Amino acid sequence: MATYSLDKVRNIGISAHIDSGKTTLSERILFYTGKIHAIHEVRGKDGVGAIMDSMDLEREKGITIQSAATFCEWKDININLIDTPGHVDFTVEVERSLRVLDGAVMVLCGVSGVQSQSITVDRQMKRYNVPRLAFINKLDRAGANPFRVIDAIREKLHLNAAPVQIPIGLEDLHKGVVDLVKMKAYFFDGENGETVRVEEIPAENKALADEKRAEMIEKLADVDDAIGEKFLMEEEISETELVAALRRQTIALKFVPVFMGSAFKNKGVQPLLDGVSAYLPAPTEVKNEALDQSNNEQKITIPSDTSAPLVALAFKLEDGRYGQLTYMRIYSGTVKKGDMIYNISAGDKKIKVPRIVRMHSSQMQDVEEAKAGDIVAFFGIECASGDTFTDGNVKYTMTSMFIPASVISLAVAPKDKSGQANFSKALNRFTKEDPTLRVWRDEESGETIMSGMGELHLEIYIERMKREYNCEVIAGKPQVAFRETISAATPFNYTHKKQSGGAGQFAKVVGVVEPITPLNLENPYEFVDEIVGGTIPREYIPSCDKGFQEQVKKGLLIGMPVVGCRFKLQDGQYHDVDSSDIAFRIAAMAAFRECYANAKPTILEPIMKLEVQAPEEFQGSVMGQVNQRRGVIQGSSTNMGYVTIEATVPLVEMFGYSTDLRSATQGKGEFSMEFAEYQPVPRNVQDEMVKKYQEKRAKENK
Repeated sequence: MATYSLDKVRNIGISAHIDSGKTTLSERILFYTGKIHAIHEVRGKDGVGAIMDSMDLEREKGITIQSAATFCEWKDININLIDTPGHVDFTVEVERSLRVLDGAVMVLCGVSGVQSQSITVDRQMKRYNVPRLAFINKLDRAGANPFRVIDAIREKLHLNAAPVQIPIGLEDLHKGVVDLVKMKAYFFDGENGETVRVEEIPAENKALADEKRAEMIEKLADVDDAIGEKFLMEEEISETELVAALRRQTIALKFVPVFMGSAFKNKGVQPLLDGVSAYLPAPTEVKNEALDQSNNEQKITIPSDTSAPLVALAFKLEDGRYGQLTYMRIYSGTVKKGDMIYNISAGDKKIKVPRIVRMHSSQMQDVEEAKAGDIVAFFGIECASGDTFTDGNVKYTMTSMFIPASVISLAVAPKDKSGQANFSKALNRFTKEDPTLRVWRDEESGETIMSGMGELHLEIYIERMKREYNCEVIAGKPQVAFRETISAATPFNYTHKKQSGGAGQFAKVVGVVEPITPLNLENPYEFVDEIVGGTIPREYIPSCDKGFQEQVKKGLLIGMPVVGCRFKLQDGQYHDVDSSDIAFRIAAMAAFRECYANAKPTILEPIMKLEVQAPEEFQGSVMGQVNQRRGVIQGSSTNMGYVTIEATVPLVEMFGYSTDLRSATQGKGEFSMEFAEYQPVPRNVQDEMVKKYQEKRAKENK
């Protein structure tokens, strides 16, 4: 691997709403940086497909399913690039990529602008404090309007964004861009736009360029003191000062430079690469924090220094032909092939590094060493996603990434008994690779349940089992991940007594169970020990906690997990001989069962954020369909003959929606959906669900 200084490295991701052109943009970046020598389209007629979509399923469906990593060089800058999926079902791929990246390019469609998944991606970037550039793509399409998109970025994403370019022509007249920093026009000649021609700004674009340059300086002056001072004094601002301020405020997350072009028509990509180099941070300019396990999890800042102790984070696992491939971000230090490293997250487990590779989508290039700032992959290292590795000199762990809750489940089983081994192998591998895919066994029915982020998510894994493991799968009807909760504080007072010759069992628990408000799914259960005076000995308190935890796994309304409960243990009794761990555990379980009915239990259902786009003439029927599915319309907007309807709707009502939408809009309607929150189901629906559950239990008990 060539040696280069850290200030010449950029670790960036490309993220956006589905169909905004991320993979097409990645393909152009690879072409212009000389990494590939021919351009292949995502849905190309040549049957090759984009380099970054290496999976057969990705090429067939024309979507990105897994994030793909690659590296390239632009002028004197080394770029590690990750292309991420746009579909909400694969949002964990974006989540884990942004966790390890220093900067990002947020791609927006020049026609549709800020869409639902753009908002999700923006939230993820903010969660990990990732500086970003915006690239307004598809300016060659009918109805493209980049300035309307910039307004939406400011209104919907609350970002201080301003154009650093304006387009020369739009739709079929889109020829190039004007750089508002250099005040030059850029045109893209040659068969694939590889020749950049720099000229003076055309006369017809001059007035708009001056206006938008003033707007950019004004927006920058709001957040940058140096520019603000010059702006107020009405002094001339030089190109060097402007570039320095843009870089400063982009890295400080106070400004978003907006670039423009059409990746498909090969326009505007090279200036975007210049922007990545000029405005996004090098690894040394990003603050990375870890927890020091040898010092009470004290927060410490890790230096991006090749001579510092090694700290690396495993952010993605992939099972390939040669065993497990572990994607690593090296934060500090250097690691060589054959080195001994320690998995701090797995109790200082010592591992030898057998092989290090740099990834170019599914292709690999062996390297001897990896240094701070690199994104590489290790072979032959057993670990989990999110584990931290060091050279043993420090005991640091990086903070983990956010994993969203699964909202939909399927009962799955291999079609033939002979496929059982492959079925288990596939599930084992997929759950290790994807933390949002959860697999568990329903003890009552004996079925294997697979839970995920949406119908497409589970569909893709079932298809992959068939292709990669030659295992046909039978899937049951999709089940929604309902939850139960309580809505009233209720006291409990339960005595557990059992005498059967010899030592018996005795335990008494007294306290109150109350709802946690607001509901937090990341912390669905709390136990508060309020025992004073030793009415329950200290050694039995954890048993009470375990008993309550055991009982909330399955509610009494429809057998779903109970969330949002706080148990306060306030009093109790014990017996010197007959009390035991098991007695207090049973008492806690029975106490909760006994008071549950009085705690006003309710069923919660996942509510999805829905965004539908369809031609205006179908607006009435689309809204009618949403209302029929217990949806609540949040708002609608029209643009170029298309209406965008935003609504919240229960997931349980959304099965088969794509077919209904297509038939109601002559195949022209599209929708995207993502999890928003849990809400109580209407009383009549709850009564119906409870009745069905009781009938099912009665049948099973016969």
